[in-house]
Amino acid sequence: MPLIILWDIDHTLIDNAGVSKEIYAAAFEAVAGYPPSSPAVTEGRTDRLIMGEMFRRHGRTSPGWDIVEATLEAAGRERLDEIRRRGHVLPGARETLSAVAEESQFISSVLTGNIAANARTKLAAFGLDGLVDLAVGAYGADDPERKELVAVAQRRVSTAYGVSAGTPVVLVGDTPRDVEAALSNGAEIVAVATGAHTGQELQDAGADVVLASLTGTEFLLNHFRRLANARG
Repeated sequence: MPLIILWDIDHTLIDNAGVSKEIYAAAFEAVAGYPPSSPAVTEGRTDRLIMGEMFRRHGRTSPGWDIVEATLEAAGRERLDEIRRRGHVLPGARETLSAVAEESQFISSVLTGNIAANARTKLAAFGLDGLVDLAVGAYGADDPERKELVAVAQRRVSTAYGVSAGTPVVLVGDTPRDVEAALSNGAEIVAVATGAHTGQELQDAGADVVLASLTGTEFLLNHFRRLANARG
């Protein structure tokens, strides 16, 4: 049976070296006319929630989402070289994505709080964009709540690949919100302690599989194969 694998991006596949917060600040300033008084609070949230909270914190009414998304996209596009220069691919991410892409039973995409354009920009900065099917991913513009993005990705995968609604799903991410998104949708979770949260925190959130990094490519491949075969 096929397996849908949905990867988080920031602090799971790449380290953006703080450029993400600069993107949010630039988008806020483009709309508000002045810079934010403090950095965006991210913590695995979607761009809709992050930007909405920034406007509320500054006592402003958030403009229409179309305006906010356009400013986020422009800010991300302008910082492609900064992401490439200052950021880096996290250990094992490229090798694991490449190995997964070679196996026909895996449908590999993303589930990220980033809007689609900035997700592509961040992956393209390091040549990772061709290793996942971004067309069937779920993004921060699709729903404010991360846990709702699992169903979005499932629908897109089902339409594009013709797989059933019961196709197993596994999320790979670095925050308790990734764990919550998986467990609340009956999906599997592989949590990686490569971001702000410790392995213990991810385990406490409910993750059964917690890794220090993505360097164990063969372990992950075997784990994904077991998940696919368990429902085959």
